[in-house]
Amino acid sequence: MSLDPVDLAKRLIACRSITPATGEVFDVLDEALASLGFTVHRFVMGEAPDGPTENLVALRDTGRPGPHFAFAGHLDVVPEGDGWESDPYDPVIDDGVLSGRGACDMKSAIAAFTAALDGFDQQAGTISLLITGDEEGYATYGTPRIIDWLKERGIRPDMILIGEPTSVDRLGDTVKVGRRGSLNVWIEMPGHQGHVAYPHLADNPVPKLARIISALDAWVIDEGSDAFQPSNLEFVGLSTGTHASNVVPGTASAQLNIRFTDLQSGQGLSEELERRVHAVEPKAVVRTRISGESFLTPPGPLYDVLVEAIRDVTGIETDLSTKGGTSDGRFLIEIAPVIDFGLPNASMHKVGEHARVEDIKDLTRIYRRVVEKVFA
Repeated sequence: MSLDPVDLAKRLIACRSITPATGEVFDVLDEALASLGFTVHRFVMGEAPDGPTENLVALRDTGRPGPHFAFAGHLDVVPEGDGWESDPYDPVIDDGVLSGRGACDMKSAIAAFTAALDGFDQQAGTISLLITGDEEGYATYGTPRIIDWLKERGIRPDMILIGEPTSVDRLGDTVKVGRRGSLNVWIEMPGHQGHVAYPHLADNPVPKLARIISALDAWVIDEGSDAFQPSNLEFVGLSTGTHASNVVPGTASAQLNIRFTDLQSGQGLSEELERRVHAVEPKAVVRTRISGESFLTPPGPLYDVLVEAIRDVTGIETDLSTKGGTSDGRFLIEIAPVIDFGLPNASMHKVGEHARVEDIKDLTRIYRRVVEKVFA
């Protein structure tokens, strides 16, 4: 392999690509893949607020019968935040650690699986890369549109490996073989604005919203299943629309998210949550958005080759997990078995996001061993 994954990671990090991403960061990856013999297809879809989003599908098809193996990932990143010691888009290597927004989640992994394919002698079958610019957002014009693109052309991978950061204490200790579902919820409690000194002339929505929050906070959705940790409901935002100390607000709102197991469905949870809210306050307005259903990839060839490849490079036995957040696997499971595996995840989304240079290099070796085993 002559393509340096660390150098490619630095060039990707140098492109500011906050969700939804388009343009320069895709140019960098496009150039690298074209040099490896891939046919690169790019398309931009959608308008604000969820777009425009760029997607990339790269194919290297030998024209001879064989497996179709796909790597998948995203080039968009979350906003950088304040407090960085250096420019988050000017990647720095210090004491063997690469820092910059996207170093962990997940530009280094995309660089690693691209570099892993450099010089790989592919005698049969197809290798593809499925890359979106909207994984950190609502994915309205992201991976679901890539799936549409594949279906329209009759293209279907046999297995998909997503480069999300899944390792915990050291590279290779954890892979994700499934993910919980995700439900976003907005609750608005209407009231009537007025002066705090004349409460009888107002209708304060804050105590009513507080009762809704208390009721939902006490809701035990389930206790988990054989494959998944329990569903959990977390409040993530509160607002009254006014911050004056002498005004009863006209509305109060809350935002929450539920991560749910295979015992639940997004639609079923939406209906039950709305029932519970209206049992407390019938006039509350509830809006929901299902980000994805839970999924679980059953044991099979993808499990085997990945576990063996991790063992070959690191010497450790990996843990097969469904804990943590979701990924684009929630969409891709529709077309093929999916597993997430990538770098240690402790710094993802944080100020000072980083990855060890040696981990990036070892991840490249693991991805290379995977494709060698798939196409053996």
